[in-house]
Amino acid sequence: MNGQARGGGRPTLEEVAARAGVGRGTASRVINGSSKVSEGTRAAVERAVAELGYVPNRAARALAANRTDAIALVIPEPESRFFAEPYFSDVVRGVGAALAETDVQLVLTLAGGDRERRRLAQYLTGHRVDGVLLVSVHAGDPLPEMLAELGIPTVISGRRSADEPLPCVDSDNLAGAAEAVRHLLGRGRREIAVITGPLDVYGAQCRLDGYRQALEAAGQAVDERLVAIGDFTEEGGRRAMRELLERRPALDAVFACSDVMAAGARRELRAAGRLIPQDVALVGFDDSVVARHMDPPLTSVRQPIEEMGRTMARMLLGRIGGEVDGPAGVVLPNRLVVRDSS
Repeated sequence: MNGQARGGGRPTLEEVAARAGVGRGTASRVINGSSKVSEGTRAAVERAVAELGYVPNRAARALAANRTDAIALVIPEPESRFFAEPYFSDVVRGVGAALAETDVQLVLTLAGGDRERRRLAQYLTGHRVDGVLLVSVHAGDPLPEMLAELGIPTVISGRRSADEPLPCVDSDNLAGAAEAVRHLLGRGRREIAVITGPLDVYGAQCRLDGYRQALEAAGQAVDERLVAIGDFTEEGGRRAMRELLERRPALDAVFACSDVMAAGARRELRAAGRLIPQDVALVGFDDSVVARHMDPPLTSVRQPIEEMGRTMARMLLGRIGGEVDGPAGVVLPNRLVVRDSS
């Protein structure tokens, strides 16, 4: 009977248990990865699994545990921004790397408008996923509260405030921005402008705060004419750069709070005849592929975006598995990568 079940059908858990000389419950614990069995028992069950060619029925196991073995990665942004912003693909890569060690499937959902949010609510109400990873949340977004009401385990990327109640993973936006501005000051720049992200995003607020704090620590008053509001898009960076040149044509440095906005600012500076870095030094944020491929290569604050994705996924899997002692929030450090643009 080696290598096959009685009657030639699919091997059952009972046959694995009989072959190993243990009870069905013990065989199930070994197959499900429990540590509450002896090494000898584990070896006997694993040998029986190999000899019989037993394959666990994951659908039955998931049903018994009221689990779907799937999680959703929800990004409340329009499709155009998802494909234009390298940040999101890096998050997906990190989440995928963490899930590669498991049998959990990833469902990617964009929910940039009211219609998409309603469709997502219907989908999640059907308990089709075990948990949700929520990325790029704006202030006032109803999704986090909706998920809390549904009782779905959730981990958020990027806090909505300093008192974020949901389990979250973030990078140190304030410290990263301050380091970028200190770098520009250290290069002798004194008219340093900033292009912010949308200020209904807490991370964008933190980057603006880091800019302000670095200037104030150096004894420089913040000139509000050097602050322009962007939206994390290339066109938004270009538009903000035009505003800044009109207000303060003598500016000699720009800190753009994303690499994509820095790319837009660079195009506008060149159109205005400004050389980078001779006339205007330029620094971005994210250290994405955009930074490395710009001309000149862009100095940028490196966020550990893939590591953020991996950490989020591991936190969520722990909570789905009943872990109650895991961290409520993780803040990962950033670092400045200096290139020729500054």
